[in-house]
Amino acid sequence: MEFVIISGLSGAGKSKTASILEDIGFYVVDNLPAALIPKLAELCMASPGKYDRVALVTDIRGGQTFDGLFEALEALQDLGCAYRILFVEAGEETIIKRYKETRRSHPLARSGRSLDEAVRLEKTALAPVRSRAEYIIDTSALSTAKLRGEVLRLFGNGGAQQAMSVSVISFGFKYGIPIEADLVFDVRFLPNPYYIAELRHQTGLDDGVYNFVFGYQQTKDFMQYLENLMSFLLPLYVEEGKTALVIGIGCTGGQHRSVAVTKALADFIKQKGYSVSENHRDMTRA
Repeated sequence: MEFVIISGLSGAGKSKTASILEDIGFYVVDNLPAALIPKLAELCMASPGKYDRVALVTDIRGGQTFDGLFEALEALQDLGCAYRILFVEAGEETIIKRYKETRRSHPLARSGRSLDEAVRLEKTALAPVRSRAEYIIDTSALSTAKLRGEVLRLFGNGGAQQAMSVSVISFGFKYGIPIEADLVFDVRFLPNPYYIAELRHQTGLDDGVYNFVFGYQQTKDFMQYLENLMSFLLPLYVEEGKTALVIGIGCTGGQHRSVAVTKALADFIKQKGYSVSENHRDMTRA
């Protein structure tokens, strides 16, 4: 089981970090009392396969001292539960600026305490946690996309590609473009198997239609261009933090050409290491 404890300064980006971990398959618990951490670990260890990757956020909201957290960590060791601490921080000026921009109240800014004082007090209080952290991320100069890339570098099993799922959908233009599509490609310029009697009632998943479509040089050339485009675009989408990409491939009825191209494109993207689903929306329509 992979057990990650996220801590750090308020306003540094702990919630964003937790969301990124959730996107890549972690079960995330926010602001869990320290005393309950061993209980959570016991539950997860007793449910193998269900909670294999767990991340929890603990911070100053649970109190100004972390004795309870350190006791919980000792209990995890006694349970044989390996854990890692990820500490998220940012410069004082950056945190103050973020709080002023959002107009939120710092958890320690009370009893007449200024925001500057609250940030410094929290930094001092969290110093023992920071000293025990395996990983420290400073978000002062990180965009959300860069933060995502750093988290994926540390915890993204299978590479950054697995952080974005790709769905390739074939469809017929006569039934409308899929509203969820991010990219749409029109393959109606390809030779149409519909006009071949023995192929008319088959689909692009059948060898006869697939071989017919890819038997033409323009199809091969198109696929080469399309694969080159995907090789260029997909890493950039991942870098910018996109978690799901939907690609639509359309022909007239969504039964022959779009299905064959969708199958070929999905296979190519899968070979590149991405998580891919293949869907043929209109293939069985009359």
